Amino acid sequence: MSKTPIITKSPIIARSGPALRRTLDPFRRARQTIALVPTMGALHAGHLELVRQARRRARRVVVSIFVNPLQFAATEDLGTYPRDLDGDLALADGCGVAHVFAPTVAEMYPEPLLTTVSVADITARFEGASRPEHFAGVATVVAKLFAIAGPCRAYFGEKDFQQLAMVRRMVADLSMPVEVVGCPIVRDHDGLALSSRNVYLSEAQRAAAPVLHRSLLAAAELAAGEADVHVVRGALADGVAAEREAVLDYADLVDAATLQPATSVVPGTQRLLVAARFGTTRLLDNLAV
Repeated sequence: MSKTPIITKSPIIARSGPALRRTLDPFRRARQTIALVPTMGALHAGHLELVRQARRRARRVVVSIFVNPLQFAATEDLGTYPRDLDGDLALADGCGVAHVFAPTVAEMYPEPLLTTVSVADITARFEGASRPEHFAGVATVVAKLFAIAGPCRAYFGEKDFQQLAMVRRMVADLSMPVEVVGCPIVRDHDGLALSSRNVYLSEAQRAAAPVLHRSLLAAAELAAGEADVHVVRGALADGVAAEREAVLDYADLVDAATLQPATSVVPGTQRLLVAARFGTTRLLDNLAV
């Protein structure tokens, strides 16, 4: 493992899977570690922190930029999801990213898919209940990205904690040659978790949105001395519900590995999860207990 990252003047852009593999093969033969940071673009400081984490342990960092239609339902924001490839490339360049994989939808899905990937149980609740098509779409595109990139370390933010748990289980179950690395949530000055969807918030909604983090902190502090899981869940839900701009979707305490709802408070092994709508924008957050 090299401790000295490669810094390039600008990233090498690959538009197809074969092109990315051809680019990476010489470095892999030279036993250089490849890191993959999968994104849907609209890069922000949270993504750039993933890149920084990746560059600490890998000689070559690949950022994928692909708005994946499989993970959007017909009523969701695929058409309006923020896209700024030129801006993303400039940010990637500034962070020393060596390679960008920016395929088209036709490149990733040249024919109607007959094969998809789904992960049972972990995806059944929370985001899976609110967005039934979402996780199969995420698992399928991530499996394709892993197949294209080859053996690598893959970096994901903990903000989408259920997604991270799903990817870890998929990699373990399918014996993929990938080390999945979860990175801490990057937050704004007032605690709001950074997200590409934050740009949708009105001024009033943006001012209200940090209630998610405040409520998580209060519930986690309560959990340190409270054995009754219902009390902890209730405190989290009540904290969010007190904000009139927020419409609570779910608030729960779960096992951090399986995402099964907790039956008792066991500090060090659990995660608080919360989701709420602010107008039409749905935000997620979570915190370790």
